Amino acid sequence: MPFEQLTPRPLTAEGIQTYAPVTSGVYGISNAREWIYIGETNNIQGALLDHIRDRKAELMTRQPKGFVFELCDGERRLARQDRLVHEYEPACNRRSPSRRSQ
Repeated sequence: MPFEQLTPRPLTAEGIQTYAPVTSGVYGISNAREWIYIGETNNIQGALLDHIRDRKAELMTRQPKGFVFELCDGERRLARQDRLVHEYEPACNRRSPSRRSQ
């Protein structure tokens, strides 16, 4: 089952602060060519801001442009992340499918 929200928001500090909630959920980061990373966290906004601050990370070298997210409680987050990783096969999750962002 794909992300509930299909229209990506801009992966910029302003876009994250405007659209990403400070709550539990899963999120996906992409560019025009590929899904780059799918993560799960207690704080979607904080996790996304952490990603864009780490300019040397592999994720950022792939020139991400947008993000999507779903609200999801802590009990279901990891299972939902694993399902989305299986479905979308993001580049930065391939080495470790259950990597956690926070």
